[in-house]
Amino acid sequence: MPLRIAMLSFWHVHARDYARQAAEHPGTEIVAVWDEDAERGRDRAAELGADFHPDLAGVLARADVDAVVVTTPTTAHREVITAAAGAGKHVFTEKVLAPTRAECEPIVAAARKAGTVLMLALPRLYDGYTLAIRDLLAEGALGDLTSVRIRLAHDGALGRVSPRGRDQGWLPEHFYDPAQTAGGALIDLGCHPMYLARLFVGRMPESVTASFGYVTGRAVDDNAVAVLRWSDGALGVVEAGFAAARSPFSVELHGTRGSALYGTPEERLLVNTDGQWRERAVPPRSGTPFEHFVRHVAEGTRPEENLAIGLDLTRLMEAATHAAQAVHTAQAVLTTRTTPGTTVALEGSTT
Repeated sequence: MPLRIAMLSFWHVHARDYARQAAEHPGTEIVAVWDEDAERGRDRAAELGADFHPDLAGVLARADVDAVVVTTPTTAHREVITAAAGAGKHVFTEKVLAPTRAECEPIVAAARKAGTVLMLALPRLYDGYTLAIRDLLAEGALGDLTSVRIRLAHDGALGRVSPRGRDQGWLPEHFYDPAQTAGGALIDLGCHPMYLARLFVGRMPESVTASFGYVTGRAVDDNAVAVLRWSDGALGVVEAGFAAARSPFSVELHGTRGSALYGTPEERLLVNTDGQWRERAVPPRSGTPFEHFVRHVAEGTRPEENLAIGLDLTRLMEAATHAAQAVHTAQAVLTTRTTPGTTVALEGSTT
């Protein structure tokens, strides 16, 4: 019997991607849809040939729903995922798990109590360049890492000129509503560089500094940078933006024995450990997060690394957001003085 899935909201831009993956996967079937926007939900349910439920409790009460895909507003994750796990449903959800560590705790507790799979969409964990870089680091080829820089940006907030005039960009307007998103470019797109930086260094940093930019004047950041600092002196730079027309995804790793570059701009992994740059083979990705989710459910296993990195991601995002807010508050009262950068320790204190 296939894994029977309910789609919970089509708020997120990736919701249709997951619905397509579920429809195409030989081991899954979409049977129901719920959406906080009833009109949108009915339209998507009709497209999928699935039942629409106007209330969340109704869809979670269905005995023929084994798992759910949660693509609600980020700020609704705690309520929706906790309810789904409490109803005994396996949960696949868009990142971040929740905006704060405190909100993550009841979600994880509910899934553990129910014995269900809880997995985040962290696709770059499974991409070939990540697998190759992890092998490279495991070999010790770069020595001790001293610097990591990862950038991911697109033009989603930039308008395009057409015969009908200039539009507002391809991201939906609700992506700029802090009441739904809990942030902008960093918490959305910057998640990927953030969890990769954490993954490659292999441990959490001791502190985070961040600054947000507002190029298009939205209520949330559309240009962001975070600096991670580790106790051994290593530094990580995470960059993200919605206002870059041609920015390639790029990774830089520098260590005491060598360096590695990916995507600057070609999608090649280059390694230099002896003064010469050489290309290292990049394997195919190990599967999509949704494929891994289905496998874990089928095998009765849990994606422990995925969840651990997802929880660390929330901690890092929460710290970065607090740091950026503190910087902007300080700048608002400046006259002719400058202010030092504000760093937020991961325990939550500001230094």
